[in-house]
Amino acid sequence: MNQEKYICLKCLFDLPRTNFHSIHGNKVEQQLWGKVQIEHATSYFYFRKGSRYQKLIHYLKYKGLKELGEEVGKHFGFDLCESPDFSEIDVIIPVPLHPRKFRKRGYNQSEWIAKGLGFALNKPVDSNNLVRKVHTSTQTQKSRFDRWKNVEGIFEVQQPEMLHNKHVLLVDDVMTTGSTIEACSVALLKVSGLKISVATLAYADY
Repeated sequence: MNQEKYICLKCLFDLPRTNFHSIHGNKVEQQLWGKVQIEHATSYFYFRKGSRYQKLIHYLKYKGLKELGEEVGKHFGFDLCESPDFSEIDVIIPVPLHPRKFRKRGYNQSEWIAKGLGFALNKPVDSNNLVRKVHTSTQTQKSRFDRWKNVEGIFEVQQPEMLHNKHVLLVDDVMTTGSTIEACSVALLKVSGLKISVATLAYADY
């Protein structure tokens, strides 16, 4: 397959990478401090409104280019291979969509990012255990408090015994306030012995 099928090499090279995977106490980790227990957290690149990389996320989420998530996820994963912080991951779990939204969109963009990460890190992806049990309105334009209230208590682990004592890499597309990651983590951390690290494709830098 042509490696430039979904994203050109120049665009990939020019991505405003964060390099958070090599920085302890980075901005993603700081956003989660005091909220949930996270081992490590990172984002691949900075996401700024109006930038061409906003289009990358838009095409991934809303224009059906799910393979774009897998391709960029692979490159993200190869970066994470350089960090010992992410070497002990047992399983990768994408932030789930509610079935109604999944049917409308036809795919979960975070799952495709997770597929790319799984390929690079050589780790399994579990897309079925963590579920979104309540359909919510879009998070766009909501304040941090409203975002949290919008996702509070809506996630559930269906087979906790499968995740006992596992180190989970929780994956999402964009980190903004962190409320969705926080809500997923609250559900996951009910599992005995479970540890969480976080990887998002983009970090909203505004």
